[in-house]
Amino acid sequence: MTVTIYVPGDSGALALGAEKVAKAIEAEISARGLDARIVRNGSRGMFWLEPMVEVSTAEGRVAYGPVKARDVPGLLDAGLLSGGAHRLALGDPEKIPFLARQTRLTFARVGITDPLSLEDYRAHDGLRGLEKAVAMAPADIVRQVTDSGLRGRGGAGFPTGIKWNTVLNAVSDRKYIVCNADEGDSATFADRMIMEGDPFVLIEGMAIAGIATGATKGFIYIRSEYPHAVASMRRAVEIARRAGILGVSVLGSAYAFDMEVRVGAGAYVCGEETSLLNSLEGKRGVVRAKPPLPAIQGLFGKPTVINNVISLASVPIIMDRGSDFYKDFGMGRSRGTIPIQIAGNVKHGGLYETAFGLTLGEIVDGIGGGTASGRPVKAVQVGGPLGAYFPRSLFDTPFDYEEFAKRDGLIGHAGLTVFDDTADMLKMARFAMEFCAIESCGKCTPCRIGSTRGVEVIDRIASGMEPEKNRALVTDLCNTMKFGSLCALGGFTPYPVMSALTHFPEDFKPAPVREAAE
Repeated sequence: MTVTIYVPGDSGALALGAEKVAKAIEAEISARGLDARIVRNGSRGMFWLEPMVEVSTAEGRVAYGPVKARDVPGLLDAGLLSGGAHRLALGDPEKIPFLARQTRLTFARVGITDPLSLEDYRAHDGLRGLEKAVAMAPADIVRQVTDSGLRGRGGAGFPTGIKWNTVLNAVSDRKYIVCNADEGDSATFADRMIMEGDPFVLIEGMAIAGIATGATKGFIYIRSEYPHAVASMRRAVEIARRAGILGVSVLGSAYAFDMEVRVGAGAYVCGEETSLLNSLEGKRGVVRAKPPLPAIQGLFGKPTVINNVISLASVPIIMDRGSDFYKDFGMGRSRGTIPIQIAGNVKHGGLYETAFGLTLGEIVDGIGGGTASGRPVKAVQVGGPLGAYFPRSLFDTPFDYEEFAKRDGLIGHAGLTVFDDTADMLKMARFAMEFCAIESCGKCTPCRIGSTRGVEVIDRIASGMEPEKNRALVTDLCNTMKFGSLCALGGFTPYPVMSALTHFPEDFKPAPVREAAE
């Protein structure tokens, strides 16, 4: 019987040497005449254990990691194909504490199936949501998504059902579904992991969105820095089209829906939905004034649903298991699960899908294991480069949209970057302003000019020039940017700046004073 060996083809695992490991295993299998095959699965999301090799045995899967190419001969000598004992043996991957404590709904198949095998996808409950959707009225689909409490996982947290309902009720000869896969925030990789590890779930979610709103065409806008995700999604779309999942008759129904992949050119601002639409139309990626909302006048002037990858990938399980099943997870108005991405100076970096409600401290200390350096945690930035820096005194904050907002923070795309006590928060505040200045599309004055002036003012604070006056000036500048910018790039830049200034005032003292204190 042919033994299946799983070696991740995920970009995170590839960056850690997975391709060399796969080639080494292939060479050894051939040289030894072994009856085995290699499947390039997605990563389980435990990047400190990557490349993590798994083998399918009669007793279930057995994992080994982190594996290097030079470890392969020894692994095979130790009986890899039958799950033999070895110093790199991790046992049943599902029992590794980091994975065992998760609630995997959206990521249920990632790391388990062959990403481009439609047979694998069907065997693990794939397409069940779409099969139910084609038998329902569009309004009923929208109602089910609304009742589930699903909110946009791209950062804004806007109720998905309301957006869909607006497009459903819009009158037009053409409507579109646009998937925002321009994942550009620091410490975020959930979108990429879905596209590389379970691309059919995104296709299924987009098809359901099309049926629900009357849209017949979809676009996935992927950042150019994700070549493996682009290749995976393009192949998956072709496979789905040949299988009748996409096309003039979705699963043999009266509904038509097709889609294609488009690649961005690397502008951070194109993660903002209206800039993304301009880019898709072949225009310069600049922010549009609203109204009109994209749901009314979006791509090519037509009603358009714009959701991010995780939002759309969450829809199939809502359609399969029902709205009550999904909304049973979470707290307050934050329902369902959230894929938390843990990165930075942290011991156990990776993806952790769980229901809303864990505290920041439970995530950083309990799941992440504290800093990789072993030094005390000083700050955690939640929500990408525009997210607030939270000190340990706020680690009791539950992971919930409203709870974070109460403390002047953002969940954003649920990326966490951990910093130890060597971090200089004045420099981090300066970086936020500099990042905004570099990435600004230039359309509005508060963002374009405010960020440049912000860098200059923070430099004056660092040099000891009228520190009190310039701290007040930064505060005033942030207030102008927050309420005067056209989009979240300028509007959210004040979050990291003001949180650094508020929670770490000692880092904003003139250099001689700081040195004396140390």
